[in-house]
Amino acid sequence: MDIKLTNGKKIIVKEKKYYEANLAHFTRNGFSPLNEKKTKKDNVVKLKPKAKHGKTKKSSSKSKKKT
Repeated sequence: MDIKLTNGKKIIVKEKKYYEANLAHFTRNGFSPLNEKKTKKDNVVKLKPKAKHGKTKKSSSKSKKKT
């Protein structure tokens, strides 16, 4: 049987017997079992898309003549 673990940023899936055998390792790294009913989704803020600017033509050094 698999168990889902989270540290707040990411979710991993491990076998339950592997988790119980290495419990100290997972708690040291901040992982704890994920309670699916108690988890709430973070508020997602929609960002504005970046404005697209047209490319500007750069003058080349060849087109400028020195007199």
